[in-house]
Amino acid sequence: QVKLVESGGGLVQAGGSLRLSCAASGTIFRFNTMAWYRQAPGKQRDLVADITTGDSINYADSVKGRFTISRDNAKNTVYLQMNSLKPEDTAVYYCYASRLSSFYWGQGTQVTVSS
Repeated sequence: QVKLVESGGGLVQAGGSLRLSCAASGTIFRFNTMAWYRQAPGKQRDLVADITTGDSINYADSVKGRFTISRDNAKNTVYLQMNSLKPEDTAVYYCYASRLSSFYWGQGTQVTVSS
């Protein structure tokens, strides 16, 4: 079955950078959309950024100019480069992928930004 595995989370000081990766396995097909969501304690899960097979990209207003999403279709992998991190970026970051009527979530990776 399809599995998404995130990596790259951790603890960083404000102003620092992290790069998240999400590798998909269990399928030879390319996902139409790959995305990153995040969920802070006590809050809903929100979209951070998404990217389609045509490289159409959307960002949440709160991360524009600081985060960059990219994908490697040959590896079925999506990345999130996070720069100028702020304490309010602290959350569990989830990878998401969809194709036709199916969608999948990763298990999440913790990102903590200290002030």
